Amino acid sequence: MVIRPATSDTIAAIATAPGTGGIGIIRISGPESAAILQRLFTPFRSHQKFQTHKLYYGTVADRRGAVLDEVLAVFMQAPHTYTREDVVELHSHGSYLVLQAILSEVLAAGARAADAGEFTKRAFLAGRIDLTRAEAVIDLLQAQTGAGVRLAVEQMQGALFTRIETIRDVLVEILAVVEVAIDFPDDDVEILQVDKLLSRLQEDVESPLEQLIALAEQGKVIREGVKVVIAGRPNVGKSSLLNGLLQEDRALVTEIPGTTRDTIEELISVRGIPVHLVDTAGIRAHDDVVEELGIERARRKLQEADLVLFVVDATVALEETDRELYKFLEGSKRIVVLNKLDTADESMLDAVSREFKGDVQARIAARDGQGLNTLLDLIYREIMGSEDEIDEQVSCGPNLRHKMILEKTVSAVRRLRKTLQTGATADLIAVDLQAALDHLGDIVGLTTPEDVLDTLFSRFCIGK
Repeated sequence: MVIRPATSDTIAAIATAPGTGGIGIIRISGPESAAILQRLFTPFRSHQKFQTHKLYYGTVADRRGAVLDEVLAVFMQAPHTYTREDVVELHSHGSYLVLQAILSEVLAAGARAADAGEFTKRAFLAGRIDLTRAEAVIDLLQAQTGAGVRLAVEQMQGALFTRIETIRDVLVEILAVVEVAIDFPDDDVEILQVDKLLSRLQEDVESPLEQLIALAEQGKVIREGVKVVIAGRPNVGKSSLLNGLLQEDRALVTEIPGTTRDTIEELISVRGIPVHLVDTAGIRAHDDVVEELGIERARRKLQEADLVLFVVDATVALEETDRELYKFLEGSKRIVVLNKLDTADESMLDAVSREFKGDVQARIAARDGQGLNTLLDLIYREIMGSEDEIDEQVSCGPNLRHKMILEKTVSAVRRLRKTLQTGATADLIAVDLQAALDHLGDIVGLTTPEDVLDTLFSRFCIGK
């Protein structure tokens, strides 16, 4: 792990979310943390010196001596802190005005306002965490389902870092052999043992890299979720389906066609996958300007969808509008949802079903919830490509940045194998080896450019 030089300034920020709460926290990190605490905080019980990692009860006052709040204060001495610097936390009441007043005094006492993600960036720069663990912090803060939380926690505990380091260790061992061959060029053939190196590169480097790349798509789905759009002509039960899946009356349901004139978006969890449900205006020909705007927005949402629930009324024969919309959805991943199962005649239901022969179909009664669990299973299968539960290995599912670098690494390894097969000199082999190592170093933060680091940490909230 690369450890950058220690920072000389002290930073501070409100570490809790905006709004009113029982407790709010001001976090301070840097060499002046203890001095700032001594200046602003007065404990109710006198003491000689703050002991590390111990809470003290007292007050914080402004520059005029006016008490701002009763607080709990804790001083945490480096290096046993989140940033590996001296850290102070002031736990006050959760009033935003109180927190802002305390922060103003902290800044006046010598700290500066922290940038977004600067506390975590300092933890990374000090070598406390690698870059994959730092990225997992933002994943945890933004997780939308329990599966997303588990993925982030596994990453924070080093799931991806461990697998990357295992691959890097193999490349380092091979590089050591190649460097010996460079020092003894007359014996390079015996030293390199090309067949063994090729086999090891395939089994211990390329194959594990490809496995990680394959897990990236599942990792993306767990982190970001998918957009599932509910579509159909008016009065087929789209809004009833949305309400049924949400298990609440979110959308207005009436017998009047065209009730939904705008999109309605809500989030549900389907076996740990964040699913962004979008109810759209019924698509039909008409002269209503407002409704047409809703229909145009519906068409745009359909083009953005990862999956479409195409809802049809199974109690009546298909209309030309159904067929036109079905044709519009050609090429889209879709599930045909035959609704109103509770009132549909069996022969009519079968006739409508035959129209969509070969498509994934679900039969439901949206208003009473009949068939919705089966539909959720189908949604999961279409999203994940399998009915199996989320693969446990997704605990190290790479994000998009990781995936792109892993693909570059695989390309470098394949060039390396080709170089070995052509009988190239050891110094040329070392060049391809170093390229693969540098790529993997970018993932964990060993060789990551500063502008990339700045972009990554800018995604964090202030105070983390």
